[in-house]
Amino acid sequence: MSAQRTERLLNLVLCLLAARRFVTREQIRTAVPGYATCESDEAFERMFERDKDDLREMGVPLETGSNDIFFDDEVGYRIPRDAYSLPEVSFDAEEVAVLGLAARVWQQATLSDAASSAVRKLAAGGVDVDLGAWSVVEPRVGADEPAFATLYEAVRDRFPVSFPYRTAGSSEVARRQLAPWGIVSWRGRWYVVGHDADRDDTRVFRLSRVAGEVTPTGDPGSVRVPATLDLGAAVRRFAPSADAHRARLRVRSGAATPLRRGAAVVEPGDGWDLVEVGFTDVEALAGEVCGYGQDVRVVSPDVLREAVVRRLGALVAVLTDEGSS
Repeated sequence: MSAQRTERLLNLVLCLLAARRFVTREQIRTAVPGYATCESDEAFERMFERDKDDLREMGVPLETGSNDIFFDDEVGYRIPRDAYSLPEVSFDAEEVAVLGLAARVWQQATLSDAASSAVRKLAAGGVDVDLGAWSVVEPRVGADEPAFATLYEAVRDRFPVSFPYRTAGSSEVARRQLAPWGIVSWRGRWYVVGHDADRDDTRVFRLSRVAGEVTPTGDPGSVRVPATLDLGAAVRRFAPSADAHRARLRVRSGAATPLRRGAAVVEPGDGWDLVEVGFTDVEALAGEVCGYGQDVRVVSPDVLREAVVRRLGALVAVLTDEGSS
């Protein structure tokens, strides 16, 4: 369903919910944004009939009737609030904690707004929400890959895409044609799963290796997701092992919880713990290490230490240029 049609249906529901009396077709045509584009009465009638069918298929209790008990020639519509509203929803302490963590977990602004809005609605509804209590967990799910937003929309709206892609261990870039089925976070990395048109088979692509703009190549709703699809199994099958290489890190006690969670070895120490993690992409791990600031130090391998130093050097150069301008 297109965004324009979705917005029109939502406005229609809001109009019929807010009305205390039955609303006539002409009143609906005037009051609800989206119907003004109808060039004729026939076009409006066709659009309105489709919208009514859609609402009823969604389970919206749309009623018809007349405001005049003596004359019912002019049919109107309404949505009774008591039939449409949900029963009271309550959450126990653990469920509220999970919702709070979901609101904190996203670092990307495009998704953090939606999560935070949900928690604000809980608070407005009388649920005891303490965001400060969840800060001790510090979950982090980064979604800063440039390709993330477009691929997320492609999965949500079911349209195919193409994009330039760099395979692991190679500098060559090839264009991929994909019907995306889902996006999965696996071992701290984002992957898109779908049908590769060139190979005519299921494939998994890591978002950090998308080397340019993601371009839509078809209409919304044209991608069909297999009913038996298991996204996690697909990623485990196609994604490279996270243990191709090992890194040893010094991690400040109590810090870098996500890094510890994926570690193969954690040896407690006096203020600093020795953490051993597996990795396949040295640049990706270097970026994660830099994100923890002074809480993580590289012990080995040298190639990882050099990548971290290079990143920090580039950051210092940028800050120095900004300060002198």
